[in-house]
Amino acid sequence: MEFGSGAGGGSGDDNHDVLDPHRRKKRYHRHTANQIQKLEGIFKEFPHPDEKMRMQLSRELGLSPRQIKFWFQNRRTQMKAQHERADNCALRAENDKIRCENIAIREALKNVICPSCGGPPIGEDPYFDEQKLHMENLHLKEELDRVSSVAAKYIGRPISQLPPIQPIHISSLDLSMGSFGIQGMTGPSLDLDLLPGSSLNIPYQTLSMTDMDKSLMTDIARNAMEELIRLLQSNETFWMKSMADGKEVLNLESYERIFPRVNSHLKNPNVRVEASRDSGVVIMNGLALVNLFLDSNKWVELFPTVVSRAATIAVISSGMIGSQSGSLQLMYQELQVLSPLVPTRQCYFLRFCQQIEEGSWAIVDVSYDLPQDNLFTSPCRVHRMPSGCLIQDMPNGYSKITWIEHMEVEDKVPIHRLYKEHINSGLGFGAERWISTLQRSCERIACSMVTGTTTRDVGGVITSPYGKRSMMKLAQRMVNNFCSIINLPNSQQWTALSGTANEFEVRANLHRFANLGQPHGMVLSAAATIWLPLPPQIVFNFFRDERTRPQWDVLSDHNPVQEVAHIANGSHSGNCISVLRAFNTSQSNMLVLQESCIDSSGSLVVYSPVDLPAINIAMSGEDTSYIPLLPSGFTISPDGRTSTLQQTVHEGASSSSSTTTTGSLLTIVIQIMVSHMASTTTKMSQESVNTVNNLIGNTVQQIKVALNSST
Repeated sequence: MEFGSGAGGGSGDDNHDVLDPHRRKKRYHRHTANQIQKLEGIFKEFPHPDEKMRMQLSRELGLSPRQIKFWFQNRRTQMKAQHERADNCALRAENDKIRCENIAIREALKNVICPSCGGPPIGEDPYFDEQKLHMENLHLKEELDRVSSVAAKYIGRPISQLPPIQPIHISSLDLSMGSFGIQGMTGPSLDLDLLPGSSLNIPYQTLSMTDMDKSLMTDIARNAMEELIRLLQSNETFWMKSMADGKEVLNLESYERIFPRVNSHLKNPNVRVEASRDSGVVIMNGLALVNLFLDSNKWVELFPTVVSRAATIAVISSGMIGSQSGSLQLMYQELQVLSPLVPTRQCYFLRFCQQIEEGSWAIVDVSYDLPQDNLFTSPCRVHRMPSGCLIQDMPNGYSKITWIEHMEVEDKVPIHRLYKEHINSGLGFGAERWISTLQRSCERIACSMVTGTTTRDVGGVITSPYGKRSMMKLAQRMVNNFCSIINLPNSQQWTALSGTANEFEVRANLHRFANLGQPHGMVLSAAATIWLPLPPQIVFNFFRDERTRPQWDVLSDHNPVQEVAHIANGSHSGNCISVLRAFNTSQSNMLVLQESCIDSSGSLVVYSPVDLPAINIAMSGEDTSYIPLLPSGFTISPDGRTSTLQQTVHEGASSSSSTTTTGSLLTIVIQIMVSHMASTTTKMSQESVNTVNNLIGNTVQQIKVALNSST
């Protein structure tokens, strides 16, 4: 309850109340729940509203400006009292703890005996004991001041000036980034919520190692680091420009002359070599990147479109505290192209980090053979030659990254005809894809840290930076789930459907979800990849534009949609998160969460139905980990085919001017709930097969018609 002064012009009754205090009664005004909710929301952002804001709240809530003023005064007083009580309790508990320790130490000193003679020890002078304690206290104070000054340098203000912690959930995306650069990240972590409950199903998760094994691993890693550093240097004898697209590729003759090998690691004369180099600038500082690269979970979160699964098998050396130099780990990973037509690349490898100089690190990966390699189910075997990156700090929290990818590849099954040029050109697993994906991920993290008004919130529903971060976290989980479903773990496989009249292959999988953040029941996933004779940018613009959605969205009955909220998460206008609402639909309580992202290696448009209460929870900044998501979407990649006409026109010019692609590879993934019941069978019925074939077939046909590319 809150005191509300009587508004009036000084009537006779009021004057009489003033003259006679015994007859004066305080009037109280109990605010409604809606008024309190609105005031609490404003208080989180503006605990000291100015007069203009108080007047606006007065009009919106039907309260007088005086009532608004008193409410904020009372709320600030309550918060101050709460923090004082919390501080007093903490100090009292610490005081009691120290007192108990003091008493225990005094009692122990009474019973101490000399280990040599068994008698009581010779007592020391109390004066020197007291002086020793004073010296220890001074040393601890100096250490505290040093740590505080270092922390204040990165936080931007002294520790004593930090505001009290507010009882608001802060997204784990918070990396304490100043000016888009993470300054000395050692505490807060990047947590983008990998697919909940997803099992890695790696062939081998535990390893018994001897000292000899560790010594061998260390030697392999150090030799690989020496090779990587030589390859990273701007030495034209190692690298040359590709005649097709101008990218840097390895000169195998020069390489084999400097680093001779008796034979290939893969016992097959048809083994081919993929090796490329690329560089770029990312919006994150070097140490933060090093910390993320050395954590297998964060590694997947940074590269969800490239790394489908990863795990740390063993930590051989933890490295130096603070710089991570000398860190050596045995890891496992599966690399992917976002299409069921391209098998994943599985390998065990050693990851070794070395600080070259202040603000400069090198991280090398090299394959390490284990007896369990024969358990790999992928028809594509790879041996990772010394690969990795050089990370160099730049001003303002940026970093320059030079990346090298070097693999020996053995295809037990020929590459699918649609992806042959895409893979052979290096677009699938080359250095350029790693750099462009890292740049986009770092931009996304930077956008999540911006606390200003950077969102175009059409409906006025995202009212705080916490709401924006919560929405970004929910969308990232949706994208991660989508990428994980395209290349299933070893225990699950896509099934090629027979009896289809389509000119393309439809693959499907029936699986059960029962984990947090997933719809409970049986889910049918279907995917197909087609070639379109259009540049990837045009295809991407078509799918991300809500105005063209009715032309391809079969499940929405072709109803038009409206964008009610928009969050930018990158410098490119196509990197964004949208909340869409369909018109003329019976499900008025259902919205669509969509994220689109694009870089030079390809693009994604991922969407999932989410009900209105769940969206409101996310926009208010609350925990979204339990909101069920069933994502569908599209992946768009350049086909890797260069235009012969374009190369002829530009004959004699620089190779970079002739890089054009003739078409796009479009992968369509649709997921639908088959049953909300916990079924015991995972076998697809003929009805499900027909439904999937019709759904994918109709979607592809409408896409081709809309893009004027029907064949």
